Amino acid sequence: MNRSALFLSLLAASAFAAPVEPQPFLAALPQLMDAARLAGSPFSEGETATLKSCVAAQDAAAVTRAQSVLDAHALFLVTINPEQRVKVAQAAAAPVLAEGGWQQFLIKVLNEAGTTAPLRITSAEANRVFGGPYRSGGDSEPGAQTPLSARWLDLLPWIAPPMRAELSGLGVEYRLVGLYSRDFGKREARFHFDAGQGTQDLGFRGEVSVLFDCRPAREITLHITDENGAPCLAALEITDSADRLYPSRIKRIAPDFAFQPQIYRTDGEKLRLPDGEYRIVFQRGPESLPEERRVKIDAGTQELRFQVRRWIDPAKLGWWSGDHHIHAAGCAHYTSPSEGVHAADMIRHCQGEDLKIGANLTWGPCFDYQKQFFTGKEDAVSRPPYLLRYDIEVSGFGSHKSGHLCLLRLRDQMYPGGDSSAHWPTLGLNTLRWAQKQGAVCGPAHSGWGLGVATDDLPNYVIPPFDGIGANEYIVDVTHEVEGPGGKPVPAVDFMSTADTPPVWELNIWYHTLNAGFRTRISGETDFPCIYGERVGLGRSYVKVDGPLNYDAWCEGISQGRCYVSDGRSHLIDFTANGAPVGEKGSEIRLTKPGSVKLTANIGAFLPTDIPAEFESWQTRQKAPANAAQLQGDQRFDARYRRPYWNIERARLGNTRTVPVEIIVNGVSVARRVITADGQLQQLSFDVPIERSSWVALRILPSSHTNPVFVLVDDKPIRASKRSLTWCLDCVEKCWSQKERTYAAAELDDARAAYDHARQVYRTRLAETIAD
Repeated sequence: MNRSALFLSLLAASAFAAPVEPQPFLAALPQLMDAARLAGSPFSEGETATLKSCVAAQDAAAVTRAQSVLDAHALFLVTINPEQRVKVAQAAAAPVLAEGGWQQFLIKVLNEAGTTAPLRITSAEANRVFGGPYRSGGDSEPGAQTPLSARWLDLLPWIAPPMRAELSGLGVEYRLVGLYSRDFGKREARFHFDAGQGTQDLGFRGEVSVLFDCRPAREITLHITDENGAPCLAALEITDSADRLYPSRIKRIAPDFAFQPQIYRTDGEKLRLPDGEYRIVFQRGPESLPEERRVKIDAGTQELRFQVRRWIDPAKLGWWSGDHHIHAAGCAHYTSPSEGVHAADMIRHCQGEDLKIGANLTWGPCFDYQKQFFTGKEDAVSRPPYLLRYDIEVSGFGSHKSGHLCLLRLRDQMYPGGDSSAHWPTLGLNTLRWAQKQGAVCGPAHSGWGLGVATDDLPNYVIPPFDGIGANEYIVDVTHEVEGPGGKPVPAVDFMSTADTPPVWELNIWYHTLNAGFRTRISGETDFPCIYGERVGLGRSYVKVDGPLNYDAWCEGISQGRCYVSDGRSHLIDFTANGAPVGEKGSEIRLTKPGSVKLTANIGAFLPTDIPAEFESWQTRQKAPANAAQLQGDQRFDARYRRPYWNIERARLGNTRTVPVEIIVNGVSVARRVITADGQLQQLSFDVPIERSSWVALRILPSSHTNPVFVLVDDKPIRASKRSLTWCLDCVEKCWSQKERTYAAAELDDARAAYDHARQVYRTRLAETIAD
């Protein structure tokens, strides 16, 4: 009798005969499919289609069809009888493993007892024990007497979200387990299953032996070079013919991250792959062209060679990329506050994405552990031009409820009065006073959160809810000057973060405050791995630095606005107004009377000829009128407001390979050119009439945006719009209504004074404004 027939006979012989309720069984299928995908062993396209149709059908026949798909992947059949005794048998899946690699299998559980205890799996041949909290301990622990040299196996049940350690209590369910083989050849392992003390079945029926065929892996030497032939780090995404990822995500450790498909490797490093056919995608950040290669690994394969192909290199033109918002711990990095990764791990990711500057921001849950890595200077792992430094995000402590703050270029990371995150101010302005006095460069993080509105207009005059953690208190703080180094007054806020939240939400408040005459700059961030875990540098600032690159100079470039923001797929280089470069001499030019200003920039963008599949549905939705109801709530945004929020694909005009370049004056698009996104830099020039003091910028929305140049006519300050100033005033009231409760009693007087100051400043400037 073959294994499949035996499996079917075991099912038929099972005493379990209760019907399977379709709704809860089928409702669990999407979670199982997601877990299989995350573990690197997704179901095939045909199987996925069948399972999705079963979920939609919601009937008994769908349950039968779904089980026929899942049973083919089940290595174990576990039955828990009404007395909660556990027995196990080998199921239908072929017991094939790969040396040095992980293979995922399903466990089918027939739960006659309806228990919700964790299902625990042990093996004498495994290096460790996984499952629920129950441990028998002592010499009775399976494998306790097995020499380490004999433990060729590792096993890891997938109990991370969307799965869990505990059984559901349903009559039939499926679990996911990963098995790793140290060796190749024929290997036997005995597995023991239980659901807690006293659940073991009599006669060792809770154990089963499985003879595995472990396929040998090949040791492959990687030769990875940059476009000039020099060794470099780059990203490799490796999948086999079944679309399984290598190395398996189920057992990756830093610097490889389980929440990413890619790994980062450098020239000369080695990789072990079993024989077979693979698809490898090779890339080094958005400035390079991805290469997709099909390779066959066999006895003749000893090395693989890859070389970076660029479509642009802004660093050669003096523009250095950086991401001011990266976390070495938190979100996808850890499940307890003391976990996370170190600088040596994050610098590999920066190098692999060709990101020159990485700001590792320590924040709330991991603050007391990660604070040990702050030095007030570039970390020792830095290798020019790749520089990494620890700084602070005020998040999860202090003033975070009124808006998170990125504090860059700190000399002292600890607010006076303690040695942890517990004593920080609840008023963001008080934190900014402390940071600015030591010469930091500061701005709100993930600016759009709390500023969501159901419109695509930019600018728009809808009052946002101010109920989030983005640039909320910014509407107040931007009106303040505070003491800087040496006692010199400086703006409380240097920059606004962009590129990691919906662009209209980020840019609208910035446009309005620029119209009010303030000169906050913008910078690009990723908030890795919280908003985005895909890779560092999805949002970037390209800063012009004269002389050798260093972190302090790069931050200063952000403060001065000598930079542009981009997803890395479009570039607005060397923006000038009447020959004056952005970010130099205050980004200011003067006209004695209204006149024309000549704007120039070197502009380039890259789009693939074909629209990637993940953007096709967005293109379709663009053809229909926006539905305001769809823009409400985190899960129901129109496709334009789903991640990635900034991406050159969202600028693509129809099905062409073109994107629009716009001239923005006081927040309004006044001129537009269409360019082909073929990767070629071209110099564009515009003659723009300026009637009154104004700010001017370039953008390819939502992919890149310059900082502004300020054009002063007849020495008048910029007071561009009464409607903008009225909007700002109304927003101060809205912000106070939401944030008053977040300030500690001891800081309420400070908060009231800060908001009153903002009201007075906006009222004064409104009285000075003629426009509108």
